[in-house]
Amino acid sequence: MPSLNPSREQLAEFAENMPADKPILMLNLLRYNEQAAYPPGSEHAACSGPEAYARYSRTAIAKVRGVGGAVEVMAQAQVALIAPPDECWDQVLLVRYPSKAAFLSMLADSEYQAATVHRSAALADSRLIGCIAP
Repeated sequence: MPSLNPSREQLAEFAENMPADKPILMLNLLRYNEQAAYPPGSEHAACSGPEAYARYSRTAIAKVRGVGGAVEVMAQAQVALIAPPDECWDQVLLVRYPSKAAFLSMLADSEYQAATVHRSAALADSRLIGCIAP
């Protein structure tokens, strides 16, 4: 079953278990839909999954910067050396935030939330893993 958006329980666990006083890194593993899967009757023009993710990214990157964060790594995934045979990813992102609070404030931003329709349409599957920054 694909994982696209965090549940309330996952957000609560993240908020409880990530340290409040340290910078964090969010590791994003992304697998795109060939064609973006917007809901029926959507006002958004048909496009590929990567194109829909680019629509999301225009807002998301501005919001990341707005809370003091930065995209550290954006790379095309090539070969999974250690992974289940059916697990593959198209892109890897590593995003730094100054704190857990900065990340959570971005998620609560109404413009960011409106842009997530593009992220959800773009992705067939994803992972978002919170890490403590060095």
